[in-house]
Amino acid sequence: MSRSTKRRMIAALTCAFMTALFCCILCLFPDTSKAFHTKGPLTEDTDSLDTTPASAKPLNLGELRRKYSETFKFRGPEVKQIALTFDDVPDPRFTPQVLAALRKEGVKATFFVVGHRAKKHPELLRAIHRDGHIIGNHSFSHALFKNRSRSQFQNEILRTENIIANLVGYRPKLIRPPYGEINEEQVKWAKKSGYIIVNWNVDSLDWKGLDSEKVKQNVLKAAGPGSIVLQHAGGGTGSDLSGTIQALPEIIQTLKAKGYHFVTLPELLQTKKYK
Repeated sequence: MSRSTKRRMIAALTCAFMTALFCCILCLFPDTSKAFHTKGPLTEDTDSLDTTPASAKPLNLGELRRKYSETFKFRGPEVKQIALTFDDVPDPRFTPQVLAALRKEGVKATFFVVGHRAKKHPELLRAIHRDGHIIGNHSFSHALFKNRSRSQFQNEILRTENIIANLVGYRPKLIRPPYGEINEEQVKWAKKSGYIIVNWNVDSLDWKGLDSEKVKQNVLKAAGPGSIVLQHAGGGTGSDLSGTIQALPEIIQTLKAKGYHFVTLPELLQTKKYK
């Protein structure tokens, strides 16, 4: 057999083999687009795909306030009203002195209660309520919640709520997360459950143990229409809140002289004190 004849036979056999292989592929994949097309949009099973970014960046406090503006407040409307708020109560070292100053000035305020302290000092919580002040929920243990789960936040709020309800007769609508920190899942739960989260836009920084002049300056330079002022009537071991207690009468008198009226948070935010 000549070389040319062998080449023709090999070519013919190769062609026959390729034709048979192609026919097999067509039998296995009638729609050749599924066998050969690897780009373009998927048209099958897309519902099973998770399109959420694996590492979505958590919203910061400003973004949370904008997204949940009906639930997350940090100031009131632009009116000549100011709400004084006091965190970390009840504390027998400081709360009675704050109550006495407010009573003397004829001002009602809002107090955010730590559950384990209310459990330890129930009469002091009742005294806040008897003086006509509003009670808010500040969690049971004063934990930093932004890195904790929704269920942990929920359990602390409900535990404190039950203590407050047993002592003063209502379940507070207002929540202030410790340190003002909270995450989106916790905000969603609060919204669904009928709460309002309230931070502040004027910080006295009294927890630093500042003297009365510095506390007064911090409040007066920042206060304006609809302001929510953060102060403390309770603290940790070694805390010194004498500066905020001494500054309180002058803060009130100065702002009254400028035409401001002091109101509670439910009055400022036009909401109820209870759920």
